[in-house]
Amino acid sequence: MKRIFIVIGVLVLAGLAYVQWVLPGKVEASMNIVLPHDHYAVSDEARKLHDSLFIVDLHSDSLLWKRDLTRESDIGHMDVPRLQAGNVALQVFSATTKTPSDMNYSSNTSDSDDITLLAIASLWPPRTWFSLYERAAYQLDNLYRVAEDSDLVVVKNRADLQSLVESRAKGEPALGGLYLIEGAHPLEGNIENLDRLFEQGLRVVGLTHFFDNEVGGSLHGTSGEGLSEFGRAVIRRANERNVIIDIAHASPAMVEDVLALSTAPVMLSHGGLKGACDTERNLSDALMKKFALQGGLVGIGYWDAAVCDASPEGIVRSIRYAIDLLGVNHVALGSDYDGTISPPFDTSELSVLTDVMRRSGFSEEEIRKVMGENAKRFLLDNLPQQ
Repeated sequence: MKRIFIVIGVLVLAGLAYVQWVLPGKVEASMNIVLPHDHYAVSDEARKLHDSLFIVDLHSDSLLWKRDLTRESDIGHMDVPRLQAGNVALQVFSATTKTPSDMNYSSNTSDSDDITLLAIASLWPPRTWFSLYERAAYQLDNLYRVAEDSDLVVVKNRADLQSLVESRAKGEPALGGLYLIEGAHPLEGNIENLDRLFEQGLRVVGLTHFFDNEVGGSLHGTSGEGLSEFGRAVIRRANERNVIIDIAHASPAMVEDVLALSTAPVMLSHGGLKGACDTERNLSDALMKKFALQGGLVGIGYWDAAVCDASPEGIVRSIRYAIDLLGVNHVALGSDYDGTISPPFDTSELSVLTDVMRRSGFSEEEIRKVMGENAKRFLLDNLPQQ
């Protein structure tokens, strides 16, 4: 009998070890895939130019996964070593706190949530299992832990970003990380939670994700509504705090309301333009032109629903379309790395974009602006001073 209990105990421990250390990695490996491709041949001229750029990516979901971002991995799309290999200067890290089952771009309700199972399987603290606010705070803590164990520094204000710019200009391998919440549902309908997250380091607030929330309607929700009264309060408080507003995943009605109410320019951290890629993921060209006229910045994504052709050439075509429609000063990169997408390259291979842009007739000024100078300027203009 004793042997039976020992065997049962060993099996239980083995099962727990599998759930904690193996299963989360298998889940991510099946969801964050890099599309198969031959080695990208990058010209010497493009490589030299790429190595001189200040590169900013406006969106990744890497904090969600049970993976040590301080170590290079063959799972997912980015980590600190791969960011450095790709010469990225600043990465915006998103906290994903709730996703509906059977998630799609057409219509989702808030009745289900797959992140709960992921949080429990990844052994996140119990406080995160049933609190969206705590999930956001925990992922921010993860970013600080990455900073403690690597060359990454958390950027919280203009002074931090200017220091990063100066370090890069000296040739130092400096890398910055900025924190965003993907959807305002972690506020849980309480404006004070925006203040709490701000004090902890939140600097960009996405209003919705794949479902309607207390702020208003999602592009992929069921209501199509604009800002709620709570949503209007969030916009006002974000403007007061110099928290940047992200309209990625917002319904057209919400975008209209935000543009009418916000006293600061807003960004769309990851996505595309409907005229270049006619999918349910992208907003209309007319609305995006209005967004740009008010100083907006769009991060062009690296996946099929954003650009249709998920190849380096397809991404560059969407970038060119965005420049021609909105003006070169309103276009940036927004990969959506590690966001359950399948891009054509991971961040260590980012020089292929520089190469394809050069071969496609982009000027050096256009390349520099899209790859990071536009985002740097936007953040220096809109982050808190200190």
